[in-house]
Amino acid sequence: MATAASQDQDRISYVQSLSSRLEKEKGAVTADITLRLEPLLQSINTDDPFPEDPDAPVEDQQLTVRAVLVGCMLGAVIAASNIYLGLKTGWTFGASLFGSIIGFAILKPLSRSAPTFLGGGYFGPKENNVCQSAATSAGSLGLLFTSGFPAAYQLGLLSVHPKDDIGRLITFTICCAFFGLSFTQPLRKFYILKLKLVFPSGVAAAYTIQSLHVGKNAEVIAKKKTKTLIYSFIFAISLRVVSEYAPGLLWDWHVFYALNRIGWSSTIAAESWVSISGPPAFIGVGMLTGINASYSFLGGSFLAWAVLGPIIVAKGIAFGTVADTSIPGYMNYMGMTLENPIQEPSPRYWLIWPGTLMLLCASFAEVACNWRSLYVAMRSACGMLLQRFSKDGVVDDVVDPVPEHERVPFWAWGSVLVLSTILTCVIMGVQFGQNVGVTLLAIVFSFLFSFIGCESSGRTNINPVTSIGNASQLVFGGLGRGQNYSVQRGELLNLLSGMLTLAGDMIGDLKTTHLLRASPRAVFVAQLCGAVVSIFMAAGLYVVFSTAYPCINDLSYLTCTFPAPDVQSWRAVAVAVSSTTLPIPPSSGYAAIALGLVAVISVVAKYTVVPPKYHDFIPNFNAIGIGFIMNVCTYPMAMFFGSTLAFFWRRMFFNNYQMYCVAVAAGFIAGEGLGGIVNAVFTISGISGATYGTTVGCPGNIYCG
Repeated sequence: MATAASQDQDRISYVQSLSSRLEKEKGAVTADITLRLEPLLQSINTDDPFPEDPDAPVEDQQLTVRAVLVGCMLGAVIAASNIYLGLKTGWTFGASLFGSIIGFAILKPLSRSAPTFLGGGYFGPKENNVCQSAATSAGSLGLLFTSGFPAAYQLGLLSVHPKDDIGRLITFTICCAFFGLSFTQPLRKFYILKLKLVFPSGVAAAYTIQSLHVGKNAEVIAKKKTKTLIYSFIFAISLRVVSEYAPGLLWDWHVFYALNRIGWSSTIAAESWVSISGPPAFIGVGMLTGINASYSFLGGSFLAWAVLGPIIVAKGIAFGTVADTSIPGYMNYMGMTLENPIQEPSPRYWLIWPGTLMLLCASFAEVACNWRSLYVAMRSACGMLLQRFSKDGVVDDVVDPVPEHERVPFWAWGSVLVLSTILTCVIMGVQFGQNVGVTLLAIVFSFLFSFIGCESSGRTNINPVTSIGNASQLVFGGLGRGQNYSVQRGELLNLLSGMLTLAGDMIGDLKTTHLLRASPRAVFVAQLCGAVVSIFMAAGLYVVFSTAYPCINDLSYLTCTFPAPDVQSWRAVAVAVSSTTLPIPPSSGYAAIALGLVAVISVVAKYTVVPPKYHDFIPNFNAIGIGFIMNVCTYPMAMFFGSTLAFFWRRMFFNNYQMYCVAVAAGFIAGEGLGGIVNAVFTISGISGATYGTTVGCPGNIYCG
């Protein structure tokens, strides 16, 4: 009996043990399935707000001092990155993802450990949204200093050194800081609530914030994403700073020069055209932009600098200069001197015109193909404005899920618009001699072009601000010609007026706010605070870069660390529309017209003939145009690598990709940008790689950093 009872007890213990193990394994499997399905479930609906979590505490305070302060500090980092990236490649990026993840990493521990009066207390997704919105706004104005202002200095339209103009730079930046915030509010209902456009960056930020805060695995996911971003950030900033002291070994790899040194003398011709590198920021850019943009970018760069460039030099159409007399056959084809640009252009100058016209043609073709949506958008927005003053009781057919007390009232954004308009007219008149009528016209164009920006970024995640600015230059250049302005005054007029139309829109943040059921009013205040920070950060950082690298503003330098492709485009348009004769080599003009037509045909075919599922296979002529304007192949190749890596990463390890890809890319971009600031400070201080670095690996043993 004892033996039987013992056996029964053993069986019971075994069954209990087995049941316990099965329950644990069931829980683990359930958690694993939830983790794997979470990204897929999240991607089902990008139109309506996320379901409310019944277990989540109520966020009474979305707009907090801690969220705004941290957001503005993170935006300052992105401002540095954007000026660095913009001067390198012409691309800039929003701070939403960086602000979302790093903002969480800073504020979540603070909310748990600090007393209430020092920033403690519950930190939820809606406050996280305020933090990223402040970061986006604080990093938004760098575009002015990677386009129009360097072009003005290159043309000798302002003082010799930007630091002598710091007052004017700041006041002009004030003119551009608040228009975008005002224009966004009346467009919110139409683009987000009625058309329900996707705004991919805004959706990505919303899902990132949601994954950090909501769900059983939120804390684990948050730690993994935060650690990944921090590690990639540290790697990128360290590589950027350290490589400055050994650029030929750690940054630019002059493979063809090395082959020339070991006896392959013919490879020096390739060294004159191509350099190879792998900057982390542009690997990160490729990971975010996808294969269509990055492959088109590399294709445009290859066509320009590996095909057309050598052809026009061989035919005697364009001319280079000897780069180093000690290296036979080593040439510099990147000069931008304008002594005789029509008869003796450099390859770089010759290629600018086809690149610029492709940008303009592709952007205007996109607008033309989407004219119905733009027309409806403008009519709807104007109707919503008229409803404010209508006494006829017009029925609004758009249901706004936001409570009345969380919406931005008309008086708030309207007063910001009126005050900024008055201030802009005063500043432009007093400091730049521009009459009120022209300034008001520029503001009107800024509003009209905001429709193009919203439509494009809402559907494709690309806001064609460069092409918008260039288009404004054409309008105001013609206006200056009609008023018989001098060439220099006409150039300055079209540059400044073009920059006024670049007032950045923040509607992507409102998409994030919509999905998270957060307060647009809290976001509006955070964006105003961020805009104030951006005014001083953008102008100050531009002065730092210009002081450290004077080649940014001086065309007499044969080589420059910063190719500044947007600047070349802005300067070329300014000269073309203000000069009495067209300063374009005939062969370059013909090539520009031919490629511009190809760009238009490609865009029209995409919308009329090619099924939507094949649109990714249609070349992106905006990216191809930038490839023409860029003067190296380094960045296109890095972006090509990044987008290819992300493509196969997503295909083969989707869950891992969903967890880490955005964090790695954001860390790479922000880290290299901040590393560029550190190097600029070191250059000004006299302790940079140019002073203490090695020339090993550089052509002719001349420092190549």
